Amino acid sequence: MISLRNILVNKISCKSIWFMRQAGRYLPEFRKIRKKNKNFIKLCLNSELSSEITLQPIKRFNLDSAIIFSDILMTPYALGQDITFKNNQGPKLSEFKMDVLIRNNKEDFSQKLSQVYKAIEITRKKLEKDKSLICFIGAPWTLLIYMLGLKKNNNSLDIDKYNKYKKQINKILKELNFYLCAHIENQINAGADVVQIFDSWAGLIPDKDIKDFCYIPNKRIVDFCKSKNIVSICFPKGLKKNYEVFNNFVKPDGINLDPDLDPLWARNKLKDVVLQGGLNPKILLKTNKDILETATKYVKAFKDIPYVFNLGHGLLPETDPVKVEMLINFYRNYNE
Repeated sequence: MISLRNILVNKISCKSIWFMRQAGRYLPEFRKIRKKNKNFIKLCLNSELSSEITLQPIKRFNLDSAIIFSDILMTPYALGQDITFKNNQGPKLSEFKMDVLIRNNKEDFSQKLSQVYKAIEITRKKLEKDKSLICFIGAPWTLLIYMLGLKKNNNSLDIDKYNKYKKQINKILKELNFYLCAHIENQINAGADVVQIFDSWAGLIPDKDIKDFCYIPNKRIVDFCKSKNIVSICFPKGLKKNYEVFNNFVKPDGINLDPDLDPLWARNKLKDVVLQGGLNPKILLKTNKDILETATKYVKAFKDIPYVFNLGHGLLPETDPVKVEMLINFYRNYNE
């Protein structure tokens, strides 16, 4: 088996499969742990349990890569914002204060996340050597959405709040860049070998601000990764045709597709990058026939080019693990 890192570095065409949010909420073995650990942040900071959760889908499905069980909001947590999770409401962060953000320092930030790094160390020792261990961060803009509460309940941008904070945004993004790069480096030093950068709310950025708030912040992080020989995958979800501009500007090693992108368009327009994902996770809630027909479309579209099979977003909580296993087996046994 060729590791994900090797595929991304050398642009190798071969079969490789993992899923975003493969460690977590859809697995009964995870729910058993979660039931006993109500505080999600504390669970992410429990290095032994975090490692155990990370390895659950590897033990169940023998996937080609593991992704550390953590959360993009561990960064604002370590920078001083309180975070609570409520059922069906998503995360809630305490009021953002610029003075709290700028009072932080790298040493304290890293110390607050030391158990995340410990979880990576534990996992790397237990994981087979030819499997990649993926770490991740939220891109600056996506973190800012949560930190400033810029997203309405219908997943649209709160324009009034956006305009209120507009003059501060660039300063906040630059501060976040510093700590995100530190978080990446710490995770890689602990044993991860690939980083995925989730810009999950890139699609909310007004067109006139996409370059300043998406392309440039992601490029800063990717350039940092390149300077440290760290392999990166970007996920600028919701950018539609701007995926092409993003890819040409940022130049990551890999780019994750979202379900809005036509796979043939992606194959033709996104060059010099390993493509990943695209399959709508909602497909896994449908019939086996629907799942296999849609998966076949992606496999055929990316035949003979560097492509990593994945989803266009994370596995949904209501996903049946049996269907996940069926999809994995289909992909591994597919021959045209």
